Amino acid sequence: MEVGKRIRVKNSVVIYHHPEHRNQGFDLNGQEGEVVAIVNSWHGRPVSANFPYLVQFGPKLKVHLADYEIEAVD
Repeated sequence: MEVGKRIRVKNSVVIYHHPEHRNQGFDLNGQEGEVVAIVNSWHGRPVSANFPYLVQFGPKLKVHLADYEIEAVD
């Protein structure tokens, strides 16, 4: 998986920071987005992030996801 790749969320992932559903559970299952960053370093030091893929959904929502939660869209 690389930056710029279109992805789809394949598992149930409930978030509570969706801008249109503040403080309510919102399930991302089936939503499509784009990988905008892969977190593997912080201030020049390597890190082992639990959710390394930063995915953009629309103009206002970014979510960190793991590789088992997403799949590439052809």
